[in-house]
Amino acid sequence: MQKLPEFQHSRVSLFATISDQSKRTAAKTLALVGLLLGTLPATFGQITPAPSSGAPSAPSSSGIPSQLPAGTRLPNGIPTPSQSQQGRTSQQGANTNPNQRAGQVQQGNTGTRQTTGANGQATQGQTGQTGRNGQATQTGQNGQTGQAGVDANGNPTEATAEGNNEPNINTQISEQGYNDLSPEEALRARERAALRRKLFGYELFNNPDLATTFQPNLNIATPVSYVLGTGDQLNINIYGFSQDAIRQTVTPEGNIYLPSGIGPVHVSGLTVEAAKARITERLSKIYVGLKNSSYGPRNTYLEVTLGGIRTIRVSVLGEAIKPGTYSVSSLSSAMNVIYASGGPSDLGSFRNVQVIRNNRVVATIDLYDLLLTGVLRNNVRLQDNDNIRIPGYVSHVELQGNTRRNNIFEMLPGETMERLLFYGGGFSATAYKSRVKVTRLTNRELKVIDVLADQFKSFAMQDGDIARVEQLLDRFENQVTIAGAVYRAGTYSLDQNKTLKELVASAEGVRGEALLGRVNILRIREDMSSENITVDLGKILAGTEPDLPLQREDVVNVTSKFDLAEYGTVSIEGEVNRPGQLGYQSNMTLEDAFLQVGGLRESAAAAQVEVVRRKKDVDPNSANAQIADVFRFSIDRNLELANDNKFFLQPYDQVIVRRSPNYQVQTFAQVEGEVILPGSYPIKTKDQKVSDLVLMAGGLTPQAYVQGATLIRTVKLSPEELAQRQRSVTELSDDNRKTAVNIEAVEPNKQESIGIDLKRILARPGSTEDILLQEGDLLRIPKQLETVRIQGEVLLPTTVKFRGGQTFQDYISQAGGFTEQSQRKRAFIVYANGSVDRTRRFMFFNIYPRVEPGAEVIVPQRRTNPLTPQQIIGSATGIATGLMGLISAVLAFRLLQP
Repeated sequence: MQKLPEFQHSRVSLFATISDQSKRTAAKTLALVGLLLGTLPATFGQITPAPSSGAPSAPSSSGIPSQLPAGTRLPNGIPTPSQSQQGRTSQQGANTNPNQRAGQVQQGNTGTRQTTGANGQATQGQTGQTGRNGQATQTGQNGQTGQAGVDANGNPTEATAEGNNEPNINTQISEQGYNDLSPEEALRARERAALRRKLFGYELFNNPDLATTFQPNLNIATPVSYVLGTGDQLNINIYGFSQDAIRQTVTPEGNIYLPSGIGPVHVSGLTVEAAKARITERLSKIYVGLKNSSYGPRNTYLEVTLGGIRTIRVSVLGEAIKPGTYSVSSLSSAMNVIYASGGPSDLGSFRNVQVIRNNRVVATIDLYDLLLTGVLRNNVRLQDNDNIRIPGYVSHVELQGNTRRNNIFEMLPGETMERLLFYGGGFSATAYKSRVKVTRLTNRELKVIDVLADQFKSFAMQDGDIARVEQLLDRFENQVTIAGAVYRAGTYSLDQNKTLKELVASAEGVRGEALLGRVNILRIREDMSSENITVDLGKILAGTEPDLPLQREDVVNVTSKFDLAEYGTVSIEGEVNRPGQLGYQSNMTLEDAFLQVGGLRESAAAAQVEVVRRKKDVDPNSANAQIADVFRFSIDRNLELANDNKFFLQPYDQVIVRRSPNYQVQTFAQVEGEVILPGSYPIKTKDQKVSDLVLMAGGLTPQAYVQGATLIRTVKLSPEELAQRQRSVTELSDDNRKTAVNIEAVEPNKQESIGIDLKRILARPGSTEDILLQEGDLLRIPKQLETVRIQGEVLLPTTVKFRGGQTFQDYISQAGGFTEQSQRKRAFIVYANGSVDRTRRFMFFNIYPRVEPGAEVIVPQRRTNPLTPQQIIGSATGIATGLMGLISAVLAFRLLQP
């Protein structure tokens, strides 16, 4: 069975929803009618529901009976008083004008909105303000309590509106309300909510940003066509020769009472202008100057204005969101009340809203006039006991696709496709305007109708139609493209470039490197397969071959000669300022190449310039065939060859400029500490040593501690050397699982201390102890040291004075002695010059190293590694095996005895 579209499926299920819903909720409604009458409808501005005999006598402020037990769950997610006290907030209206009753809205934490007028204490609540998928929704009005109105004197009066006591399925339901419905009811409610959101005009009545619009203006001059009624307050001002001010209110009988015995004047049902004439006629008997008479010309004048505006009752009937009776200002128009009632429901008509007065339709309002043109015709001013009836719609048509508005529109009988497109705002820029596809319901199935552009004015729409406007095809009807070796590559119109020659002319011709003999044209056939066409463009341009007609979507590719050639380069390496590769150029000489790389460096060996050129004609059968030629040149600093001949380079030549063997960058070594002239000194010869550095510094000072002299050298390792060293250590550690190799990470430029014996070096300069200097070496000679530091596993690590003749044990005793965890046989000393000496062992005796000034004695701590489970099992197994062997030996010995 073919699945109906979403819109048609929703419409088909509407009637079943209404009938099933009414049957299922009939009994429920009777039981909850008293409870739900406390739910208050949304009010709009100064419009307040009118009194009704069906209102409960004493509802609570929240509209829920106070005797309900705490925690009781009501339909549509309405909280009980105990649940709503914390989450509900309200805001008292601050306007003290009795004629202005617009409430202020505050959103509560439980989703309950309350409105309080300035003169009335009645509030209205709506639950479930957050709908499905984040859309704003509102619950159906299961009984409504209105905002208080005012009487003719501006005093507040209690008022309620008769609401629809049955659950209103035309209204959107919040997600909390969905939870209180059966799955079938919730599904249908969601479909109805989605359908209503698609209705054109829905946002006019359901936009929270319009919460203060469509209010009647009370601060206007008295309209001359205003019809007076009971409760209107008239201000009668007399000025001129005579002056007086009379304030009267129209009585329930329709009269006002003038002073000086004139008596009642009936003004109810008269316009302000007619009432003024009648009052003038009656007062002219007292104020003679109100008319021209035998006593003289007119010299007194009279004005009648409204002082207080009465409240009238207007009923909203039919397919409205909130039908009922409303108390509104007598200056209100039909649109004010329509907005207060929530507008038409998804079953209501936007096109045929009727205003009924005295059992006669006095105006018919088409809300589409306001939505589409901003001009609302027949928006009459309401009178007391008027009825506004919203009938059901006649037909709904959905417009989809590439139009400015995609909505469901209400169509009147006889309206055509052209009118529907007008309602949708017309075609969008990408719309296919020649045809509109209409899906229509028949008596038994669906059918598709193609409506052509010339039928838009005559094709009548029907209820349930879905009109879809498709998009333009993503292709060009007259585009051709040219690319490659032309001056202006790009896309062109086929209308002005019908042939290949015309297209090349539009591209301003071919460039000089164009390969005219083979120009390729890619063409798409009618069956969407591609075809390659090759032509000789040179002959076509010369006129020796006929021109080629082009077709839509043709792509012309003019190949360049450089696209078919290998791009040649020249490489320059060595002692030049910017070594690298150069793009080969014809007639490029060796001097030109040096000029492009910035010339030679100072370290360049100008007499050892080599050019390596590959050979192209190598004999493949020769074992010692020459595969390259090497050319050597001598060039001066002016980039000129010694023999004044030009050497032209060829593609892929490699130029090598070697470093001069006699060129050396000046290096320095530094000396610090106890020398006569500390500082930085040049390394003048390659065999310069430490003793030479001390001699250049003027020798040692009397305070110099020679034994503590240290040479600090920067270790420079390349990344490859670092990686090789780490790899070697890792391999060695992997070979022996019982050995853990921990080394300090070596950095590329790390300073390390080298232990030297400066005393021996100075005693025998140039001996094997005398180390050659390198760039950046630092010789540090400290002052005479007089302390010894004891660290590690001793009772009190400390620093003590050095005393000649004291042994290693003497210094340990000064630190409190060894501890139980001291590992004596591994104690060692770090001397001031960075060298280390350890404890040696002879038989059962420890031979400790000597102690010198500035030394640091370090005693390691004994560590016991915990046994692993495998070691424990192995030890236990060995002990058990030994015991079993011993027992076996004892038993065997006893058996051997006689």
